[in-house]
Amino acid sequence: MQLEQHLGALADAVEAFVASAQVAGLATPVPTTPDWDVRRLVAHQGLVHRWAIGNIVGAPVDPDAVEAEGMAAPNPVAWLREGAAALERAIREAPDDLEALVFLRDAPAPKHFWARRQCHETTVHAVDALSAVLGRYPRAVDTWIETEVAVDGIDELLTGFLPRPRSQLRADEPTTIAVLPDDSDQRWLVAVSQQAPVTARGLGDHEADVVLRGSAVALYLTLWNRSDEVRDDSLELWAERARVTWG
Repeated sequence: MQLEQHLGALADAVEAFVASAQVAGLATPVPTTPDWDVRRLVAHQGLVHRWAIGNIVGAPVDPDAVEAEGMAAPNPVAWLREGAAALERAIREAPDDLEALVFLRDAPAPKHFWARRQCHETTVHAVDALSAVLGRYPRAVDTWIETEVAVDGIDELLTGFLPRPRSQLRADEPTTIAVLPDDSDQRWLVAVSQQAPVTARGLGDHEADVVLRGSAVALYLTLWNRSDEVRDDSLELWAERARVTWG
């Protein structure tokens, strides 16, 4: 996906997030993020947008103070919108040769990195807001997410997050996981061992130890631990150790 595609998908996610938050109500529990209600989810997402802006413009923010501001906002959803709009402006106004933090493996240049990262950050948390409306984990058919966005988000997770040394996905016995979307020719093979996972693009077939098949959106939601639509016994290990957390 190109920069404009990521920004477009980011805008779509913000609209979906806002719509779900308004329907669910701020006090509603969020099934996909245990112990959070919608207000806390909104405050977290607004914090992450403002934290991203700080990295882009070189003006670090105090995460605790910003999240507290979101929790106390008279209209948290409007506060979320304001931060999202400011984030889009910051990305668009950033120079193409922006020098800023990137923290994933195989990451694009900083300007595009932040558009991509916030696209998927917001999409996943918009799915969380949708779960509050549904009262359960969403399935692909429940969402607005397009196949191209899902494929890109799978790639970011498998090639960007998982191979980092801080990744917790490990296995005593080496195993391979093939991720094979039914509606895309993209595929990945994740080698899991006692070391950081290694992901290869373009590989993966039915001979892998674990084969995950489904639509790209179903796989995206499942791999980001936001759905149980794709089922495999190995996903219990995945759910415990392949989580991406703040901090």
